[in-house]
Amino acid sequence: MWRHNLLLLVVSLLLSACGEQKLPSPFKASDVSAQYAQADFRLNEASGKPVNLTDYRGKVVVLFFGYTHCPQICPTTLADLAQAMRLLGKDADRVQVLFVTLDPERDTRELLAQYPPAFYPTFKGLSGDSVATAQAAQAFGVIYQKQPGNNGGYDLDHSAGTYLIAPGGNPVLLSPYGQRADVLVHDIRLLLAFK
Repeated sequence: MWRHNLLLLVVSLLLSACGEQKLPSPFKASDVSAQYAQADFRLNEASGKPVNLTDYRGKVVVLFFGYTHCPQICPTTLADLAQAMRLLGKDADRVQVLFVTLDPERDTRELLAQYPPAFYPTFKGLSGDSVATAQAAQAFGVIYQKQPGNNGGYDLDHSAGTYLIAPGGNPVLLSPYGQRADVLVHDIRLLLAFK
């Protein structure tokens, strides 16, 4: 009897192993589509034009939240993204990098018209009031908090990942801070194939 039960156990384990296998992801970044497939924002370009994520459909959107006074993470990320754009060559025309400020108090539209494009000419800065900023950050799971700084100023601690969004809005990937430009290019090229 115990042999029969053992045989049934082995057969059931073998059959369960024959179920649908999940293939490894072709992406280097984490697929966060389940969490952020419906995420959006209502912000303004530096020109004052109101925009949301669907306004950039047809391009791969590279979305990064930060602030212009950021001492390290933001300029490093924007420099890495600029390098990725250069590596993309002609495909860079099908990619839109959006820098969303988490610091609307200091990051004026004039500053956002200059700061992101200083890294690469097509980069755009987006802003909103404190409520729109908080809603955009929450939609993408971005955490940020003011920290007292020198001379009565402040810094912002913030999440540092970069979102890569396919031209049709899905899939959505999250690339970690410090990701090499060639790895970003790999994922962007794969996303360019999505409609």
